[in-house]
Amino acid sequence: MTATIATTAAKTRKFAVGRYATIVTRVLTGLLFATTGLNGFLMFMPAPDPSTMAPAGVAFSAALYATGYMLQLASGVQLVAGILLLAGRFVPLALAMLAPMIVNIFLFHVFLEPSGIVTAIVVAAAEIGLAWAYRDKFRPMLQAR
Repeated sequence: MTATIATTAAKTRKFAVGRYATIVTRVLTGLLFATTGLNGFLMFMPAPDPSTMAPAGVAFSAALYATGYMLQLASGVQLVAGILLLAGRFVPLALAMLAPMIVNIFLFHVFLEPSGIVTAIVVAAAEIGLAWAYRDKFRPMLQAR
């Protein structure tokens, strides 16, 4: 009887820790993307010095800027998804909106600008962790019909 109670208490504690870890990860990821998305419109954070960046990273960023819409679109998606994550509403939608952006951020740092790879790995890990936490919401979308 005592062993059953101890096992139940351990499972409850483990569930609570996992739930809080998911909430903290969701809020921090939401803050990151809401801030960077807002920065895309208001420019309140200084841009990195191009002389400190790899030439391929500068060329890629310049190409996105030259389109006239891509950086604004990316900033808008980041802002909306960040707000959804902060609010805890439509979290699977926010994660789906951010997934291609996070893949691009990760690959940008792997191939073009290695100096930010640690941050890219942390952001990708947060996305994967949140997607795992909300995996039940993604299951219908991933079923073959």
